[in-house]
Amino acid sequence: MCGRYATTRSSVDLATLFDAADETGGALVPDYNVAPTDPVPVVTAACGGRVLRVARWGLVPPWANDARIGVRMINARAETVMSANAFAPSFRQRRCLVPADGWYEWRPRESGRKQAYFLTTPGGLAFAGLWSVSAVGLMTCAIVTTAAVGHLQSVHDRMPLMLPPDRWAGWLCGPADPGALLAVPPAEFLDSVEVRPVGPAVGDVRNDGPELVRKIVVTALPPNDVQPTDLTLF
Repeated sequence: MCGRYATTRSSVDLATLFDAADETGGALVPDYNVAPTDPVPVVTAACGGRVLRVARWGLVPPWANDARIGVRMINARAETVMSANAFAPSFRQRRCLVPADGWYEWRPRESGRKQAYFLTTPGGLAFAGLWSVSAVGLMTCAIVTTAAVGHLQSVHDRMPLMLPPDRWAGWLCGPADPGALLAVPPAEFLDSVEVRPVGPAVGDVRNDGPELVRKIVVTALPPNDVQPTDLTLF
C-alpha cells in the first residue's frame, strides 16, 4: 500500500455509520489526497461505546523523542505487527478503525512511467488501524497492511487490511488474536473493490478535490506526467 488515500465523509456521516460519539470538534474536513502526517478520522472504543476522533497519520510511539518518526510509521505490516516494538503495544491494546473512501496505488507501464489507480467500494471502507499518544500528547495512527490477494495483486503486492462491518467490534474490543484479527476479508468482499484508473494529479500532495478520484480512459502517458513522490512508503 502506498502513502495516499481519500477520506471525504463528514463527521456526522461517520458518527452515524460507526455508531460513534463525535469528538472531532469540527476539525474534520474532506481530503481526497491524504498524505503522511495529515489529520485523519479514526474510530476507537471507549467506555463501552465508540468514539470518532482525529489523529495524525503516522504512529508515534510513547517512547519516541522525535515526532518525525511517524513519517516512517504510516503502515504496520500484519506479518510483524505482533513483534515490532513500535506497533505491538497498540495491537494489543489500542486498535482503531480508519474510515476511507479508498486508496491509491501506482503501477509501472511499459513507457517507464506509472499509472495511478484508486481502489474503492461503493460504500466506502474501514481500514484496520492502530493508535497511540505521543510523549507530547499527540494522537497518531497507522494502517495495518497485508499481502494483496485476488485481482488487487494487479496493482500492488500489498493492500490495507480492510474490515467488513461484522469485524468492526472484534477489531476494536476483541482479544489480540492475530489469527482472527489479521485474516483477509472474504473473497466476495474483495471482489467488490474497484480498481479505477485515475489521472496523474494525485501524484502531487498539493492537489485535492473530487477530480482526483474520477475514472479516466488509460492511454499513453504524456511526457510531462506528474509522478508521486512517496512510493516507498509501505
